[in-house]
Amino acid sequence: MFRNRVDAGRQLGAELERRQIENDDVVVLGLPRGGVPVAFEVAQSLGKPLDIIMVRKLGVPFQPELAMGAIGEAGVRILNREVLRTARVTEGEFEAVERRERAELERRSRLYRGGRPPVVLLGRTAVVVDDGIATGSTARAACQVARALGATRVMVAVPVASRSSLTDLADVCDQVVSLEAPEPFYAVGEWYWDFSPTSDEEVIALLQRAARGATTPSATARSGDDPPVRDEDVEVRVGRVGLAGHLTVPEVLRGMVVFAHGSGSSRHSPRNRFVASALNASGLGTLLFDLLSPDEELDRTQVFDIPLLANRLGEVTKWLEAQPEAMGSKIGYFGASTGAAAALWAAAEPDASVAAIVSRGGRPDLASSVLHRVRAPTLLIVGERDGMVLDLNREARELIGGESRMTVVPHATHLFEEPGALEEVARLASEWFLRHLARVARQR
Repeated sequence: MFRNRVDAGRQLGAELERRQIENDDVVVLGLPRGGVPVAFEVAQSLGKPLDIIMVRKLGVPFQPELAMGAIGEAGVRILNREVLRTARVTEGEFEAVERRERAELERRSRLYRGGRPPVVLLGRTAVVVDDGIATGSTARAACQVARALGATRVMVAVPVASRSSLTDLADVCDQVVSLEAPEPFYAVGEWYWDFSPTSDEEVIALLQRAARGATTPSATARSGDDPPVRDEDVEVRVGRVGLAGHLTVPEVLRGMVVFAHGSGSSRHSPRNRFVASALNASGLGTLLFDLLSPDEELDRTQVFDIPLLANRLGEVTKWLEAQPEAMGSKIGYFGASTGAAAALWAAAEPDASVAAIVSRGGRPDLASSVLHRVRAPTLLIVGERDGMVLDLNREARELIGGESRMTVVPHATHLFEEPGALEEVARLASEWFLRHLARVARQR
């Protein structure tokens, strides 16, 4: 797995250097937004110019996820005539979709480049870079656009891709380079520990620095990008069961946070990993682990057995306290959904040593019988549009015995998928844990 897009881009750049791609007349093209941090590092490694390649899918009006074509800059238009014929899209319907997507494409192009003209592709090798490829539809369109803009050779370079997508791209590009091609393949984000969204501001800053010929470390590198003391997969034995996890201990340690995910999730949860990365950047160590073994997860009664999950969490906490790198640090719990109930139940135990709790979209009502015994400062984070859970958290907060606070994230739903919502969760969690766990930062 890649630590983040910076790490992935540096590894990809090193591989392209090994293949002597730097000897060609190359332009590195990042697909906004997530592909740009990767492409920036590739361009730095090769010493080549960086630009974006703007592509917009043209979705069938009544089924937008089905592409009837794509557009690119300079008036480039690519049609999927088979889809157009099968879907019976009229000329007027097509033009309306194209007009809307063309306006958005041009808006983003102006925003990202800040008035700079696109890098000329005529007669050059275009290296199209993204942070990963699942279906390949966007990469395919980007290759076709690059070719239409005059590139004589087109290459796709990514850190990770599904094998089927790599095969499918063969007819639109001259070469495909992917560091990893796992099978089965579910989602690009599963191959990154930090797959946090790339903002427009990051894209703009990276393109500006590339235009100036900057060679300093990437702006998207977090303050916690110094190599951690420990960053590895672990297994914690609880009785006869081995629980898989991932432990990260930063160089400057301000406290440790154990994550308890919700039902149907795992230590690979992109949302929890996003929050964990933000905590790491603040000097907080993290342990993401699975509350149940793969076999146990098949039993739905165990998935919702809050006392069992809480006991597991308590045992894992004891294991963490014994690790030399974390010894002496205060420990907090970050729980989501049913994992929040497990965190609160574990914190209610007489011998609990937890110093702070954060719940994201949690179900504290599932631990209502023990909430009066919870003394650890508790922050309940709930989405404004998560109606039932919002009410359950309001009621549960009245039962918590110690300090508690509830913060409602505006416009957010249960999974905090709205723009900026998860970033707000990460900010709130970092502040809460630093307030209650950190005393004097310890250099490892």
